[in-house]
Amino acid sequence: MTERRRRGPKRTRSVVADQPPYAQPRRRLPVTPLVTDDELDAIHRASLRVLAETGIDFLHPEARRLLAAAGARVDGDRVRFDPDMVLETVAHAPSEFILHGRRPERDLRIGGDWVTYASVASAPNYVDLDGVRRTGDRVGYQDFLRLGHMLNSVHTFAGYPVEPVDLHASIRHLEAAYDAHTLTDKSFHVYSLGRQRNLDGIEMARISRGVDHDAFEREPSITSIINASSPLRYDHPMLEGIIQMSARNQVIIITPFTLAGAMAPITLAGALVQQNAEALAGLAFTQVVRKGAPAMYGGFTSNVDMRSGAPAFGTPEYAKACLVGGQLARRYGVPYRSSAVSASNSVDAQAGYETVWALWGAIMGGANFVMHGAGWMEGGLHAGYDKMVVDADLLHMVSAFLEPLDTSDDALAVDAIAGVGPAGHFFGEAHTQARYQTEFYGPMVSDWRNWETWTDAGRPDARTRANTIARSILAEYEAPPIDDAIRSELRDFVDRRVSEGGVDTDF
Repeated sequence: MTERRRRGPKRTRSVVADQPPYAQPRRRLPVTPLVTDDELDAIHRASLRVLAETGIDFLHPEARRLLAAAGARVDGDRVRFDPDMVLETVAHAPSEFILHGRRPERDLRIGGDWVTYASVASAPNYVDLDGVRRTGDRVGYQDFLRLGHMLNSVHTFAGYPVEPVDLHASIRHLEAAYDAHTLTDKSFHVYSLGRQRNLDGIEMARISRGVDHDAFEREPSITSIINASSPLRYDHPMLEGIIQMSARNQVIIITPFTLAGAMAPITLAGALVQQNAEALAGLAFTQVVRKGAPAMYGGFTSNVDMRSGAPAFGTPEYAKACLVGGQLARRYGVPYRSSAVSASNSVDAQAGYETVWALWGAIMGGANFVMHGAGWMEGGLHAGYDKMVVDADLLHMVSAFLEPLDTSDDALAVDAIAGVGPAGHFFGEAHTQARYQTEFYGPMVSDWRNWETWTDAGRPDARTRANTIARSILAEYEAPPIDDAIRSELRDFVDRRVSEGGVDTDF
C-alpha cells in the first residue's frame, strides 16, 4: 500500500515517462455478437433490397459514370445496385493493411485482431486548460497535436482535434497539415472537401514521409473519413475524396451517420439496414475506383433525444449498433471503424460512463479503428484537454484488459501459496517482490489515497488531476525529429500553395 501511494504523485509529475509505452493492442478476446446469423442475414438482405430497389443518390457525374461502367443502374442522380455486383466488388477490399507513419515505429496494422485508437477529430470548439470554452483556433489545435503526440495510447490523428477556424478556409488545410506533419510523427488525415484539398493533403503526406510517388502509392499513409449524407446520398466532395484517395491507394473510412429517429428509421434494426446499405455502396465505389484500395466499414449509428432532437451518444442503442456493425463488417471481410463518444458537456460522471459504454461496444464489437478515442465531448461540439487525458488513461486500461491472462507455472503461484500458507500475507513474499512494479496497470488519473490524505491535498477530482497532467505533458512536450530538408520542402509547398490562393472556398 505504501509503495502504491508513493508512486501515485510520481505519475502525475512524470506522466510522459511513466505512462505505458507506445504500442498497438490486439483484441485477444472473442468479439460479442448481438444478433444471430439468421438475424444478421435479415439485415444484410434488407440492405441489398434498399440498394436494388430504392438506390442511393450519387451527386457526382464521374462517380455515376464509373458506377454505370461497373454494372450499376443509373437514373439521373439515383444509382441502384445489383446485389451480386455489390458483393463481388466489395470483396476486392483488403481485410488487413498497414497504415504507414512518418517513421516505421508509427506504422499501424489495420484489420484482423489489431486495434488502433485515434484522437478526437473535427470539433468546432474546445475547452482550454482554464475551463473556458473557445471557438477552435490554431493555438488550441497545435496544443491538441502536442498532447496527443505525447500520449502513448493515441496512435493516429484522424482529423483536426479542433478546427483552427482562425486560419482562412482557403488555406486552413495547408497550415493545419504542416502543423500535423511537424508537431507529431503519427499518421494524419485528409478532409474530403474538394479535389484540391485532397491533392494537397496527399502530396504533403508524401513529402513528410520522404518517399517517392511510387512508394507512397504502395504504402497507404493517410486516411479520409467519407460520410454518407444520410439518408441515402453521397455528395460531390465526399465522392471526389474517394476518387482521389482510392486512386492513390490511400485509406478511405466509409461512415454513414445514421441517427435513428432523425436521418434513419427510428427502429435500431431499420437504422442498421440503412447504415449497411450506405456503407456497402461507398465501399463498392472505392473498389470501382481501384480494386484492392484500402477501405474500412464505419458504423456511427446512434439515436436522438426525441424530446430535443439532439444526438445522443454512449447509449444502449449506440452500443448495440456497435456490436452489429462489427458483425456486418466481418461478414464482408473489411476492417471496422467505430467510436468512443459522449454527449456530456463536462468531464463528469456522465462523460465517464457514456464513453466507457461506447468504448465497450466498439471494442467488443471488434472495432479495428476507434475514432474519437481521446477528447470527444458535447456530442462532438467540443474537444477537451482534460478529457483527452482521462480518455488516454482509459484506452491504456482497455489495452491492458485485452492482454491475455498469464497462466504460466510462475503465474499460477502454487509455490508462493505454499510458502505463505493459511492466515499469512503476500506483501513480503518473493513472488510479490519480483512482480509488484509491473503486475498491475498503474493509472495516470485515478487517485487511490485514503480520504484523509486526499482531503489534505485539497480533494482533487478526476478533472482536476487530468488538468494537472495535461499541463505537465504540454510543458514536457518534445517535437519529434524531422529531416531539415523534409521540413523545408513542406514549408515551401505550403508557401507556394498559399501564394496561389489555396482553394476555392466554394469547393
